[in-house]
Amino acid sequence: MADTDTDIYFMRHAIGLARQAEQTGEVPVGAVLVQDGTIIGEGYNRVITDHDPTAHAEVVALRQAGKTLKNYRLPGTTLYVTLEPCTQCFGALVHARIHRLVFAASDPKAGALGGMIDLRIGTRFNHEIEVVAGTLADESADLLKNFFRARRKRLPGSCQSFISPEP
Repeated sequence: MADTDTDIYFMRHAIGLARQAEQTGEVPVGAVLVQDGTIIGEGYNRVITDHDPTAHAEVVALRQAGKTLKNYRLPGTTLYVTLEPCTQCFGALVHARIHRLVFAASDPKAGALGGMIDLRIGTRFNHEIEVVAGTLADESADLLKNFFRARRKRLPGSCQSFISPEP
C-alpha cells in the first residue's frame, strides 16, 4: 500500500520522538499509536534511561495507549515506528491486536518483518497485522546511521555496549 499524507504526517511525528531519544543518548527510534486520527500513545527508546530491556519505543507507546484506553487490547489502531520492530515488539503488537503497522527503516540485524527474519511467514498467530514498510525510510535510516557514526567516533575501536554511566 502506498504512503498516504496521514502516514507521512504521523511518521514525521515519530521521527521527532526519535530525535528526542537521541538527545538522551538512546538509539533514535520513535513510535506513535493512532486511533481514529488521534494519538493515544507515543514513545521513544528508553532502555538505557529506564534500565529496562523491554522499553523499546513501540512498547512505551503501547503502554501509554493501554493506560489511555484502559485496555490492553488496542484494535482499530495504527502504529507508526521509525525502525522495523524486533521480535519482542512484533509479539507485543500481535497481543495488543494492533490493526496496522507502518514502519520506516528496515533493520537487517534485528527486524522481525523481513529485516533479519519475517515472523509473518510460516507462523500461525491468532491476529494478523497489516504492514506498510518504507514510509520516510531514508530520513529514519539517516538518523540512525548518523547516531551510530557519532557514537563510533566517541568510542574509537570499542565495542562498548550502551551502558548508562553510574551516578
